[in-house]
Amino acid sequence: MEKTSVALIPGDGIGIEVVAETRRVLDKLSAFSGSVTFDYTEFPWGCQYYVEHGVMAPRDFLSTLADFETIFLGAVGYPGVPDHVSLWGLLLPIRRTFEQYVNLRPVKLLRGVESPLRKYAAGDIDFVVIRENTEGEYSNIGGRIHSGLPQETVIQNTVFTRFGCERIIRYAYELAVVSSKKKVCGATKSNGINWTMPFWDEIFDAVGEAEFPQVERQLVHIDALSAFFVLKPHEFEVVVASNLFGDILTDLGAAIVGGIGIAPSANINPRRDHPSMFEPVHGSAPDIAGKGIANPVGQIWSAKMMLDHIGQSELGDRLLESVEEVLAEGIVRTPDFGGASTTAEVADAVIEKLSRLDW
Repeated sequence: MEKTSVALIPGDGIGIEVVAETRRVLDKLSAFSGSVTFDYTEFPWGCQYYVEHGVMAPRDFLSTLADFETIFLGAVGYPGVPDHVSLWGLLLPIRRTFEQYVNLRPVKLLRGVESPLRKYAAGDIDFVVIRENTEGEYSNIGGRIHSGLPQETVIQNTVFTRFGCERIIRYAYELAVVSSKKKVCGATKSNGINWTMPFWDEIFDAVGEAEFPQVERQLVHIDALSAFFVLKPHEFEVVVASNLFGDILTDLGAAIVGGIGIAPSANINPRRDHPSMFEPVHGSAPDIAGKGIANPVGQIWSAKMMLDHIGQSELGDRLLESVEEVLAEGIVRTPDFGGASTTAEVADAVIEKLSRLDW
């Protein structure tokens, strides 16, 4: 039986709840399949740790994580701890230190979920957004001078490297080829941002023309692209975007397929020389934390992406199919989906569906 080492970071708020239930689902899936087992090590890092210690995690936390195959994260953030502290103290250092330069987010309308775009049924919306995850608009370069004075000035620099742009764009084209998709859309704003975006466009076209002539490519300005996500999402297959544009587009993508509560993501190191990290898109939701009613679908779907990454895609498919069956029945649903079920009851229902499969 294959064993995978997992660094478990439940984090804050509902992250603690959905990670616990997803772990229970994964353990049952492991027992049913007999093909994979998970060796978990849990770390109590996050905002509560910050309140107690003044840092989000121990100062050597990255070296602690380095030997794991995967990292499974719940949610980070809580009232009283500024967002830039929680984000830059844990999540972003993991992404950058371990070169998780691919942020992979599926935008798929599942069975049993109603899109706010009412004309679409399950399967009509099914594409993926590839977000550059380590540089771009979120580069930690800049500063502030003359603080508190009328002439106070803040500068935030955006950094696009040829190396960084080429590897994320190439990944998008490669994904299109291996998944038999025919189209790649690049998000741009070269009509308004006159240095970085034309550079991005040049690389997008050059890589496509030289290496992937069989893949249809199109550059679309981010403002129009946001509108097209709403007006014609069925036309997209693979979308590749810079760090900021990808961040915004993927939240919009989650909204059109049911909300960020069910949206997963993967932070991938394609070379596999460092661990990759899997997490739902939603936050820590302090307003419902501790009530046991958080929707675990985003966390469970993130586990499916982790299974894909470790070469267990068949198990990942079975896991997501079981989630869809639960949603399609419409009986066990958390309050965000109009039901009254608990987080644990959703996990129980998914486990029950898994138990009925032919193992």
